[in-house]
Amino acid sequence: MLLIEPSAVIARGLESVFAGQGEFEVCGILSDLSHSSEARIRNMAPDVMIVDPVVFDYSTRAAAKSYLSELSSAMTVGLRTTLLDDGSFKQYDEVIGLYEEPAAIVRKLRGAVESRQDAPRSEGEELSSREKEILVCVAKGMLNKEIADAYNISIYTVITHRKNITRKTGIKTVAGLTVYALLNNLIDINSFE
Repeated sequence: MLLIEPSAVIARGLESVFAGQGEFEVCGILSDLSHSSEARIRNMAPDVMIVDPVVFDYSTRAAAKSYLSELSSAMTVGLRTTLLDDGSFKQYDEVIGLYEEPAAIVRKLRGAVESRQDAPRSEGEELSSREKEILVCVAKGMLNKEIADAYNISIYTVITHRKNITRKTGIKTVAGLTVYALLNNLIDINSFE
């Protein structure tokens, strides 16, 4: 999980809480959402992002979820550290507060992660044309670097596409993705001979 919190005291405290509970691991802490932070988010590829809405200015706070979803397919959790209106938190997958017990926070996060994994794929979860192109490359055995070079995109973008493909299809292995590509007529069996 990734923590996006401007207060080092709060961020380190949450990291300590998660380490003590032993269920979630903090892969990084960011104090803001600068351009360099965006690249780090893509590189870390977290499963969960805990975000204090105060990192957004007032005018962009309402669009926080859509902004974060452009950077990662991770579940977003709002961290209530100050008195913000409830509307600021409605867009998040879950909300936790500073004054909640550690076990309660972990239960909330576990429930949110499980419900997201169990949720059926919606009609809006079709693979994009770029994701299909990346899937074909993966099925052909290309490495992330080779795919990035072929499409003139960064390796981090390839990784993000692969995470989205895995999330949308529910398939984690290259062999499984190859079968998926074959069954959906994205590649021809003769292209492997």
